[in-house]
Amino acid sequence: MALFPSDDWLAEFRTLINGSDVYRDASSDWEGDISFVMEAEPDRGVPDDLVARLDLWHGECRDARMISEAEAEETPYAIRAPYSRWREVLDGELDPVKGMVQGKLKLRGDLAEIVRHVRAAQELVHLTTLVPTEYLGES
Repeated sequence: MALFPSDDWLAEFRTLINGSDVYRDASSDWEGDISFVMEAEPDRGVPDDLVARLDLWHGECRDARMISEAEAEETPYAIRAPYSRWREVLDGELDPVKGMVQGKLKLRGDLAEIVRHVRAAQELVHLTTLVPTEYLGES
């Protein structure tokens, strides 16, 4: 079981993405790295902000790793929310596109482009549920 987020968790997620025909078909014309910023919640065992990055290119995840907040500024898309909100996404309780529209997830980048690729986003969320996950603040 991998700790979310971590390079080990992201490696498992990347393998699932690259093995998904659904994702490949839904994102064949997608270009752009995405950073996921998980804001600190010290009272929940998350003392610092954490950032994960996916290098997504035409149906393939070329790289997935933890990065710094400064590096996140260089990605065309960044989605920011408290760690507990990301857990809602991973647990299937919050659709990320709806969350962005409702302001529960803060997007830097072109929302219209994300909406055009909603099927790819939904498949990414589905794939997160397949990664055996341990959350911060739980032991």
